[in-house]
Amino acid sequence: MSLHKNHPYHLVDISPWPLLGALSTMITMMGLIKWFHFYKLNLFLLGFIIILLVMYQWWRDIVRESTFQGHHTYNVTMGLRWGMILFITSEVLFFISFFWGFFHNSLSPSIEIGMIWPPKGIETFNPIEIPLLNTLILLTSGLTVTWAHHSLMENNYSQSFQGLLLTVILGFYFTLLQGYEYMEAPFTISDAAYGSSFFMATGFHGLHVIIGSLFLFVCLIRLYFNHFSSIHHFGFEAAAWYWHFVDVVWLFLYISIYWWGS
Repeated sequence: MSLHKNHPYHLVDISPWPLLGALSTMITMMGLIKWFHFYKLNLFLLGFIIILLVMYQWWRDIVRESTFQGHHTYNVTMGLRWGMILFITSEVLFFISFFWGFFHNSLSPSIEIGMIWPPKGIETFNPIEIPLLNTLILLTSGLTVTWAHHSLMENNYSQSFQGLLLTVILGFYFTLLQGYEYMEAPFTISDAAYGSSFFMATGFHGLHVIIGSLFLFVCLIRLYFNHFSSIHHFGFEAAAWYWHFVDVVWLFLYISIYWWGS
């Protein structure tokens, strides 16, 4: 079989990772159910460890294909860009569903919750304490990731590394503060529609912050090993797009749920 091709596209080799990733996700979900019903974490941890191993090896293969084997041509990169744009669009619609539920309940509170919002007995968070600090942290991280991106395009690798390192630190700091906020919360997810709306929206956003922080951390490692150039760094660009999306969603969460909703 000839290794030469007369087209600019990348036809991927047979890979075990999609199937193994799906099976490990199924094991993790079954473990989650076992954890909820029997309070045993063993199956969940097994599935989660397998997911991490699959992720590492799958991403390793993609890094090899893009960085060392040169398979990510202009046409392939354009396809990846459109894929990322459509993915972020789907994520926007995902969060719109949470905002829809929140505004439906807050603008026309039902008789079951006393026709008031927030429901009686719910003590809301002060929006100018930890929520405002978290807002400043995410806005600052948006500036630092933009700084890192522009530095990379100007071949300034030291400033790019510094900006990306600061972004990762701010992302994990945000997660720590939100975890502390959850531990100190005076209500739970089972406290009427307010508790459900609050923890579902902020919880899924927190999950996206963790994913985005890991995304940027992988880019930080790749930047350290000189995997990116000023004209070939879509992995980092996609991570920056995702992080800006996370920033914008948080602004809407802060304004609607923490400030207006309280």
